[in-house]
Amino acid sequence: MLFFSIQQELDCINDSGAIIGKIKFDATKKEHVFSLDNESIVLTELEKISIAERLSGLDAGRYSIPMQDDD
Repeated sequence: MLFFSIQQELDCINDSGAIIGKIKFDATKKEHVFSLDNESIVLTELEKISIAERLSGLDAGRYSIPMQDDD
């Protein structure tokens, strides 16, 4: 699983190179959340584990989402 930063979000890219969803910060919940790009996508167990680890790492401060400067 590859996590690629785009505009304060992380695209989640599977091993086949397809974007399966995005991780972004939900300010109302004060946590990072994952959303599928398409509800018909079925995640493998390895993808679910990888995404869960990234979410917990973002919330714990082990990872960050780089801010993009559009200037």
